[in-house]
Amino acid sequence: MNNLDKKINDLFAGTVVRKDLVKAVKGNAIVPSYVLEYLLGQYCATSDEASINAGIETVKDILSKHYVHRNEAGLVRSIIKEKVRHKVIDKISVSLNDKKDVYEATFANLGIDEVVVGSEIIKKHPKLLIGGVWCICDLEYFFSEEEEGVPWGMTSIKPIQLSHFDYDSYVETRRKFTTDEWIHLIIQSIGFNPELFGKRSKLLQLVRLIPFCERNYNVIELGPKGTGKSHVYSEFSPHGILISGGEITLAKLFVNNSTGKLGLVGYWDTVAFDEFAGKQKRVDKALVDVMKNYMANKTFSRGVETLGAEASMAFVGNTSKSVPHMLKNSDLFDDLPEKYHDSAFLDRLHCYIPGWELDIIRAEMFSDGYGFVVDYFAEVLRHLRNHDYSLKYKNFFSLGTDISTRDRDGIHKTFSGLMKILFPHNEATEDEVREILEFAIEGRKRVKDQLFRIDSTYAPVNFKFSSVKNNNEYFVQTLEEKEYPSFYFKNKAASDGTEGTSQGKSNLPDNQLKNASIVATSAKAGVLIEKQVVVSENQKGISFEDLLIPYLEGVRKITITDPYVRLFYQTRNLMELLEQLVKHKSEADEVEVVLVTIKDEHSSEQQINFFTQIRDNLAPAGLNFSWSFDMTEKIHARHIVADNGWKILLDRGLDIFQQYDMNDAFAVSNRNQKFRACKAFEVTYIKENK
Repeated sequence: MNNLDKKINDLFAGTVVRKDLVKAVKGNAIVPSYVLEYLLGQYCATSDEASINAGIETVKDILSKHYVHRNEAGLVRSIIKEKVRHKVIDKISVSLNDKKDVYEATFANLGIDEVVVGSEIIKKHPKLLIGGVWCICDLEYFFSEEEEGVPWGMTSIKPIQLSHFDYDSYVETRRKFTTDEWIHLIIQSIGFNPELFGKRSKLLQLVRLIPFCERNYNVIELGPKGTGKSHVYSEFSPHGILISGGEITLAKLFVNNSTGKLGLVGYWDTVAFDEFAGKQKRVDKALVDVMKNYMANKTFSRGVETLGAEASMAFVGNTSKSVPHMLKNSDLFDDLPEKYHDSAFLDRLHCYIPGWELDIIRAEMFSDGYGFVVDYFAEVLRHLRNHDYSLKYKNFFSLGTDISTRDRDGIHKTFSGLMKILFPHNEATEDEVREILEFAIEGRKRVKDQLFRIDSTYAPVNFKFSSVKNNNEYFVQTLEEKEYPSFYFKNKAASDGTEGTSQGKSNLPDNQLKNASIVATSAKAGVLIEKQVVVSENQKGISFEDLLIPYLEGVRKITITDPYVRLFYQTRNLMELLEQLVKHKSEADEVEVVLVTIKDEHSSEQQINFFTQIRDNLAPAGLNFSWSFDMTEKIHARHIVADNGWKILLDRGLDIFQQYDMNDAFAVSNRNQKFRACKAFEVTYIKENK
């Protein structure tokens, strides 16, 4: 265990589990992670390796004896008959048989139904009536010769979820973690390795949790396949339900007017709609109208009666086109069915998660560290629904005056949710509050900017906020706005080829608008100027060719100072820069490149071997590479000094890209730097010999 894992185990003993254990026990059981972690939490919530191994065997034994596989249902039914009583783990749903005036249970995997359930069980666990709940229960078998007799009887039932927890202790323990440590703990609780995610990507993962801790929160995530969009809603909490977008009906979602039966929104904290995108999908307009009213007012009608509910709604779906293609030709909601591609419906969304910023899930991205047992954290999130953190920023900041009430609601809900998750103890610093507020504004701005394209009646909004202390103004941009400024500032009319309106223009001040494009026009035209470029985390479209080569044209010698060129990926970055130098120099010229770095105390032989290979392979191409180690090991500055008079300050050195799959030869990010997500960094260009 690393130091953080030890700290997690010490301070949250009994409520955390090693996250790779789920795979160790799951086998071929088609069961949500929270069910498995419920069992692991009973037997493996420890750091003692012997106890963990024993616990794994116990959980495996429980699953093998009591979990019902569909293809073994007949065998399990036979076991119950022969033993008279047997404990099973299955997904159970209950319905009222009004002809017999009894509640009857259906076992999804076991394949039996009409099992009589007492009214007291339904009163205690009403979710059994809608959607089904994973449970551990005791079943009995007594054959009856009565014509309508049912041999199955249920003597006990226990939904798989935590019964109680100490919230005050949870909050008090949070104070003992730094913000970064706490974020790592939550990301590990979701099941991912936090070391492979940047800060912005971690926050995007956390936004997926907001529907569980914020009442009536409406969020949409559209992006490529395989990024884990639906994972949280299907695996993470017994208080949420994931249904296919094609299965939505008025009766199922809200209320069945003929029976009076309440729908999903009345029983679940979060209702998530999977596969929500798809232009050709048929959608009931009446359903869309009721959803619009519910998302705006938290109410829906049953005949003449108006009912309320607290369920949050999450919509997830796949995009079929790239972001620049959507921005150039339509909008970021382009893949939604026509009836959902409606400005009134979309305006009810509080946040748009840009799914294209999140990597496709790979095996190495899963965590083997410690995180909360899922059902424990699910109860924490559910308890937080009773709290409101939406105005916690007001001691430091105020929103711009032209931000509408609906926009404020969206910003407040996202801000409140992230504050609850990260700072339940209410001790965020001003900088931390600013970061979360800016992130919340961006999520709502992404929705509103697309509405400008869809409906010309929407007025432009300047999404800014200001400091209470010194009146400094902060203008918020979406990442797409920075990456694709030539496509972003167009409304629908402009993208259709007709004359655009002022809605297609940015409201940013000139000094910020200049940074919207990473490659300065002056550099492309051959006119180099002193400047500073700021790149946001997850920003794409960045390459050494555009970022550095214009300032290194015609050089005969450059010196690269970077203390961290040790590991393979760091050395590969160096090689890619040198490849660009070879590509852009004259074939007849030779260029000398000197690297000043620090020797790797653990793998110096490998480091030197990397450098030797670079030197030997680039020599025939006219590039003479050498290196030296700074023995003081005190160099911190990272820069490139060229003999043409330019000095390039790199606050991250050459390590500007987030991790990508270097083993996949067919991955476009492996072949082209512009398709890689970046870390946040700054580059400053200084002319030394003026």
